[in-house]
Amino acid sequence: MERILFGDNQFFAVNHISDEKSRAQSIKFKDDSAIIKTLDEARSLGINTFMCTTHDRIANICDIIRNDPQKYKDFKIYPCMPYAHKYANAVTELGIAGTLKQYVPGNFIGSMFKGGMAYLSKDFISIMELLIDAEMKMFKGINTPVVFLQNVITDLFLGLRAYDILIGFHDYVKKKYNAEAGFITMNMPKLLDVLEKGGVENPIICSSINKVGFRMSGGIEIYEETLRTRKLRAIAMQVLGGGAIHPKEAIEYVCGLPNIESILFGASSKANIQNTVDNIHLFDGVKA
Repeated sequence: MERILFGDNQFFAVNHISDEKSRAQSIKFKDDSAIIKTLDEARSLGINTFMCTTHDRIANICDIIRNDPQKYKDFKIYPCMPYAHKYANAVTELGIAGTLKQYVPGNFIGSMFKGGMAYLSKDFISIMELLIDAEMKMFKGINTPVVFLQNVITDLFLGLRAYDILIGFHDYVKKKYNAEAGFITMNMPKLLDVLEKGGVENPIICSSINKVGFRMSGGIEIYEETLRTRKLRAIAMQVLGGGAIHPKEAIEYVCGLPNIESILFGASSKANIQNTVDNIHLFDGVKA
């Protein structure tokens, strides 16, 4: 994986600092051309990997990339699925029963309650594979070397102890798409335990890693100990701690940690992208 990954929160009005900034981003990126412009600005600064949700608008971005293969020949996308809001919107429009009928085939739900977790682990893996295929259609013909499971699902299955499903995601992505599976989580140490016990070696785990412990389940100390003593490919996200840390201070902390393979961030302007890239290079150089 590349050292620096570019995220998509800003394109879809996700801002952990203020609602006002979210509204401004929503206006700025209402057209797909604005998204492409920002991606091209990131590329001009040496960032060639875009880590994004499977939001409906990403399909349009994929079309643009496919239609200019020479320009984007070195460009990679890391899909993150599922896009939870899509299913939440379906519940609003169709109700719970209607959403289940639309997205879950057969009599799965009734059988699940009869058979319990054993049935869920057995049958849901097949259903999960169908959903992965559906979400991956928009990326056909694009280089997607890593496919991520979103934290809302990863952590749900961690809580349910449905560990077979997490291992099943890893195995299917590898078999069907010749890609590595990545996992986004708010509990990196627990997820690493589960993946290692399931036979997944040196897993790719993306989690909140920052100086103030923002969304770091278990606290900073266990994260630092995990990074120092265990084998994983860690991606640090939310390094600004939801806006609580000055960018330079935040990057200095993350770059000083062991075993951080990549840093994921999003930005709305070329100046902010440049600033983050410069800080990462600065503190990587200090560490070296």
